[in-house]
Amino acid sequence: MTNYKEIVTKAVISKGKRLFTTTNSVEAKDVSTILGCWVINHNFSGTKSSNKIIINGSYDVNIWYSYDNDTKTAVIKETNKYSEAINMKRNSGMDEEVIVRSLQQPSCVKAVIDGDKINYTIEKVLGVELVGDIKVKVEANDEDPWDEIGEEDVVESNEEKIQEKIDENFIKEDTI
Repeated sequence: MTNYKEIVTKAVISKGKRLFTTTNSVEAKDVSTILGCWVINHNFSGTKSSNKIIINGSYDVNIWYSYDNDTKTAVIKETNKYSEAINMKRNSGMDEEVIVRSLQQPSCVKAVIDGDKINYTIEKVLGVELVGDIKVKVEANDEDPWDEIGEEDVVESNEEKIQEKIDENFIKEDTI
């Protein structure tokens, strides 16, 4: 007869990833050339809200540029906060844990001078997993029965056989 058992365990019940692109502007006067743009200090967390995951986070942007006809340089530092929403296809209960991962750290993909402003574009890829309780049904077969061993089936132990074969006079002393 086939038996079924239910196992309750935690598992990833839904997951997804998404590319986010954001364009921002920052005031900068007399910019000659953009020398670099980098993103640091990325922090984020996710919460569940009905069928959506809301990700709140922030990162710092540093834009290095030259001015005064490329004779001087400066760095503009700006903190950007964001709130992103991801729709999840499957959402089963209230006790789900939200795990958010940065699959691609935010990075500046474009920075251009527009008069007295610098427009820059940031890209990031975030991954989300919902972890919750699930039931797994498994087939549990009854174990094969144990064979009964009678006393007549007991074989003399190997240790007793070895003891019988030991020759105590194996080492003989030779006298010269």
